Amino acid sequence: MPANQLPESWRAALGPVLESRPLRALGGFLSAEEQSGKTIYPPRGLRLAAFERCPLDRVKVVILGQDPYHGPGQAHGLCFSVPEGCPVPPSLRNIYKELESDLGIAPAAHGDLSRWAEQGVLLLNNALTVEAGRAGSHQQLGWEDFTDAAIRAVAERADPSVFILWGSHARNKAARVPGLGPDSRHLILTSPHPSPLSAHGGFFGSRPFSRTNAFLQEKGRGTIDWRV
Repeated sequence: MPANQLPESWRAALGPVLESRPLRALGGFLSAEEQSGKTIYPPRGLRLAAFERCPLDRVKVVILGQDPYHGPGQAHGLCFSVPEGCPVPPSLRNIYKELESDLGIAPAAHGDLSRWAEQGVLLLNNALTVEAGRAGSHQQLGWEDFTDAAIRAVAERADPSVFILWGSHARNKAARVPGLGPDSRHLILTSPHPSPLSAHGGFFGSRPFSRTNAFLQEKGRGTIDWRV
């Protein structure tokens, strides 16, 4: 995946990583997998959608996911999001429940979170691809270097941002990035993952949406309209 495919605002931060040996090897692996007949999600044109929808200089919030969805037609490059017409996945249904409890916004009938991305919410998965039907299949293949660099690029900006970390995987990933420690100028919000397996352990009632907006407003960065 050549660096010129990156949106311009992200090239300085991510281009060198994308041109590195591990990412070149990852690109070769993905091409070989597809040539062998395997299906990779999301499709090629959507793998950098999180960066295309949310330029670096507009990022206000980072939400970290783990993998793209691995079912047909679900993954479109934004974590937790599915295109209109796809059933809303269980974790996203729980996110909608918390959104309603927190801000009184009724659950949407669809799962497309593009409107969040266009307002400055970077919806970033740890790995940007997955083999069909095999959750976690592209972890530890090189994507982590790339997405760590994206988080670091946001953390290094002077503008205070909000990092929403749902689950231990997201917390562990953010912990690798300088600037996101206890003395950070950014707001770090942590809770259990919204998955049905863990949402009742503290995700419900964590009020990430109102807390995010209160911080952004205090810092003069406006707010996010969380309606989708």
